Amino acid sequence: QVQLVESGGGLVQPGGSLRLSCAASGIIFSRYAMGWYRQAPGKQRELVAIISIGGRITFADSVKGRFTISRDYAKSTVYLQMNSLKPEDTAVYYCNAGFGPAYYWGQGTQVTVSS
Repeated sequence: QVQLVESGGGLVQPGGSLRLSCAASGIIFSRYAMGWYRQAPGKQRELVAIISIGGRITFADSVKGRFTISRDYAKSTVYLQMNSLKPEDTAVYYCNAGFGPAYYWGQGTQVTVSS
């Protein structure tokens, strides 16, 4: 059974930082591209960042220079470090694992940026 378990969300003030983690099980982690997506109320889910099995990284323009993504193969975990957070970063953040037609989602973790 595939599981992607996110953690690290919460409430943070503008300008603050959070680190999200996504622990994967039930997949061969090294074969999957791993990504973070987010969905704000009333909006479509959008890509935040993705890291390929070779380490190639793609960011949404809105988070470039503020967010970083990394993966730990030993722990089958992907991280999203979020700095200089803005109110518009408020959303539910979802972890994603993709390999060809296989595509899995985590349950999501809420990030709220507010003073």
